Amino acid sequence: MSGYYKWLTSGVSELKKRKAKLAERVKWHFYDSDESYGSPRIHGELVKEKWIVSERTVGLIMREEGLRSCMSRKFKVSTTDSNHDLPIAPNVLQQDFKATKPNEKWVADITYIPCRQRKLYLASILDLFTKQIVGWKLSDRMTTDLTLDALKMAYAAKKPPKGLIHHTDRGSQYAAKDYRTQLLDYKMKPSMSRKGNCYDNACIEAFHSILKREFIYSKPKFKTVEEAQQKLYRYIEFFYNRKRSNSTIGYMSPVCFEQLYYANMA
Repeated sequence: MSGYYKWLTSGVSELKKRKAKLAERVKWHFYDSDESYGSPRIHGELVKEKWIVSERTVGLIMREEGLRSCMSRKFKVSTTDSNHDLPIAPNVLQQDFKATKPNEKWVADITYIPCRQRKLYLASILDLFTKQIVGWKLSDRMTTDLTLDALKMAYAAKKPPKGLIHHTDRGSQYAAKDYRTQLLDYKMKPSMSRKGNCYDNACIEAFHSILKREFIYSKPKFKTVEEAQQKLYRYIEFFYNRKRSNSTIGYMSPVCFEQLYYANMA
């Protein structure tokens, strides 16, 4: 009988040790993500580490430890000026957000970034295959130069082949002559959303929503433009592109997913 109780208590002790180790990993991934990961993404990271655990168990541990992923406040500033007489490109993308390879389809948009020093605007370009932000630019002026600089950054980084579909809303910054000329020089195929249809550019709007929820509105407001630039650079280039797991690409980071694609093509 004493052997049975010894076996029973040792089994309970092992379970407690395992749960304690698991809780430590859960907390590590939570704080490593700057408190942005919920139970689905933490579960995905644990699976990569060969843990056999359910998402429900991860959620229970997070509640026990008082870990709650950051939530955004509802706040919206209009960044689309479609009240103009500039040429409008046809909707080539047609809400077909699936891509078969990198640099086949890009989507672009502008979003407002709050800052105490002055209002800021972020222009971003996202690759629909890798989910990577391939180009971006922060400025205190919502002009064509803002979107052009993001486009030039993306082109310099990726050198996409002829025929890439480049989709945006109908904003004047994207319909401007200089922007259309640059797309022509890069041999990209312009595409624009239908009037008043936010779903036509849903993927890049989803990125901006993630940015606001996980990073912008869950932290103190940027004090200066320089601070905003530095912290956005770290979030986009080091966290979002290289580290943050994305459920649509198998809980891999965009850069890892892109590297895996080219490795398999070699």
